[in-house]
Amino acid sequence: MTVTPVEVPADLFAALRAHFEDHQLVELTSAIAWENYRARFDHAFGCQAEGFSKGAFCPLPDAIRQPDESTGLNQAPPDNRMLPE
Repeated sequence: MTVTPVEVPADLFAALRAHFEDHQLVELTSAIAWENYRARFDHAFGCQAEGFSKGAFCPLPDAIRQPDESTGLNQAPPDNRMLPE
């Protein structure tokens, strides 16, 4: 979706539809389009990082998410603990 012209292959779209409802696909597409717009806008004006997020990162959970056999989607660990204690 971030290349021009925008073309989403039918097989990718079908795979997404298997996991998301229409309103969820609209929200996902909107978020991707917004980030694409923002990145292109910043690039066009030569905007650079200001260092506000320097050293920031998203910690990964200790437990690896396992696919749910009924849906194929990744599920939280059984104890739902996402961050180390």
